[in-house]
Amino acid sequence: MPHPVQDFNRRIIDEFRANHGRVGGPFEGGRLILLTTTGARTGTPHTTPVGYLPDGGDRILVIASAGGSPRHPDWYRNLVAHPQVTVESGVFTYEAKAVVLTGEERDRAFARAVETDRGWAEYQEKTDRVLPVVALHEIARPGPPNINASSPGEAIKLVHDVFRRELALIRKELATGTSTLGAQLRVNCLTFCQGLHNHHAGEDVAMFPFLADRHPEAAPALDRLRAEHEHIAALVEELRETLSGTDVDSVRAEVDRLTTELEAHLTYEEEQLLPLLAHA
Repeated sequence: MPHPVQDFNRRIIDEFRANHGRVGGPFEGGRLILLTTTGARTGTPHTTPVGYLPDGGDRILVIASAGGSPRHPDWYRNLVAHPQVTVESGVFTYEAKAVVLTGEERDRAFARAVETDRGWAEYQEKTDRVLPVVALHEIARPGPPNINASSPGEAIKLVHDVFRRELALIRKELATGTSTLGAQLRVNCLTFCQGLHNHHAGEDVAMFPFLADRHPEAAPALDRLRAEHEHIAALVEELRETLSGTDVDSVRAEVDRLTTELEAHLTYEEEQLLPLLAHA
């Protein structure tokens, strides 16, 4: 007879993979990954749905809460024994190195988590163990990222949808936040900004020249897209500067402005690029 937790996890995993990271139920609208670890005793792979926190750069954070259980979750014991793990975001799959945070770094990260969701503090209050916070550092590999798509056009659409979903989450967090701009919310915004910059830089350097060579007639559209990249980069920089202050209303206004212009850009880019990529 299947174990209830294992059966629940399997349903979430199947839904996550089938819908490129979108799930319903208790994880709906949250930040979720699939974390595959190597069994500490068995050496076999185990995949678990885990909530995460953006942390800027090349790492994300996960918390081994186990709902406030007195025992660490299996996935935590596994990654302590075997720190190399696999992360699935729904769109990207990559290898990562797990590093357990300690001391002040752990405490600051956990405080940020509590700031965004009081549930983490409630889990900590239920147990005597200190809930571990783990950083998952992406292991850089040569070549393009591993996108779970069957074509370049699908890859573009999936990446764009990631940006749309993350902006929706940030808008929701801003709308439900307090009168102060929380540290984790700042990190979420800055992580989004960095991801958007990397995406546009990759298009400018690799995809656009490739398409221009094969479709000279697309030059005006590609020129417009490059110009829009520069404009959005300027908006992102304004958002970065606004985040250094304490005025939540100003941040909301900048996020709303960025969202509106970015959505129009993503839609135009899909209209122009998807037909070209289908015949590349």
